[in-house]
Amino acid sequence: MDIPGKSPSSARAKAFMMNRTVRRGLLSLIALGFGVVAGPTHGQGYPNKSIRIVVPAAPGGGTDYTARLIGQKLSEAWGQPIIVDNRGGAAGNIGVDIVAKSSPDGYTLLVPITSFPTNPSLYSKLPFDTIKDFAPISRLVLVPLLLVVNPSVPATSVEELIALAKAKPGQLNFANTGGGTTARLAGELFKKMAGVDIISITYKGGGPAVIDLIAGQVQMYFSTIPAAIQQVNAGKLRALAVTSLKRVPEIPTILTVAEAGLPGFEVVAWFGLFAPAGVPRPIITKLNEEVVKVLKLPETRKRLAGHGLIPAGGTPEELGRFLKSEIDKWAKLIKEAGIQAQ
Repeated sequence: MDIPGKSPSSARAKAFMMNRTVRRGLLSLIALGFGVVAGPTHGQGYPNKSIRIVVPAAPGGGTDYTARLIGQKLSEAWGQPIIVDNRGGAAGNIGVDIVAKSSPDGYTLLVPITSFPTNPSLYSKLPFDTIKDFAPISRLVLVPLLLVVNPSVPATSVEELIALAKAKPGQLNFANTGGGTTARLAGELFKKMAGVDIISITYKGGGPAVIDLIAGQVQMYFSTIPAAIQQVNAGKLRALAVTSLKRVPEIPTILTVAEAGLPGFEVVAWFGLFAPAGVPRPIITKLNEEVVKVLKLPETRKRLAGHGLIPAGGTPEELGRFLKSEIDKWAKLIKEAGIQAQ
């Protein structure tokens, strides 16, 4: 129907222009709506506020040091505060559970202690699922141990120590720090692979274990490198080998246990960075890329080396596979050795 006083073609042209304007407006609103929804899921603007890294241990240990160093570098790169929140207790399970139940927005992260992969085998029921409730981001560092003995022990190599243990079954003992700690696992794996009978003596920490080792109350101990290397240099302890498959660059003359008599022996503690499950993949990717970049910085590597820590890095998928392999590896040994949570 034509509008009076106006030509049909003019009316149709104006109507077309109005419809096109309306369509453009609707399309803009739709695009804006999708932008609001999709923006955060693609990591746009992340991070735009402070990030919390939960460390399920007291301040001062290797996990805490690693988290604070990485957090400092991330803060410098992104211009946002990184807060380390120490939540110790229950072999790390309290802090881990906090992160498992946090909002999956990338603003609460986790650097678990070394019992993270062993706790599923030590506790019949955990309030979280170690695999399903976390999104791996990157391995941070590896922590080789140092096999040390009291100088009175007549063994200057791993082979001689094994021979001595076989000659005196049940007469040698090793210090450990309890439960599923790396020091305990290293001792139990050594016993299994060497086929020797060595008594396990539990201590409340590495400090007391080293003190008694120097005093001759125990004969051997798988220690963190910083806790023992000064005593080795002073002649108060004798270093036999490191527990990694490769030699440690800072002490290159010390053989690995695998080189020195037990092929395939490897016990390396590690720290990694995790987020709650459900964090958008673009945020995980952004975190991974920045963390890997931080781990390659010469200053970072130097500071980590001073604490016996070796930078690791890697993809989220690599960390996920590694965590699964660690859980499976230690579950078998924990069951065979009858190790219990303490």
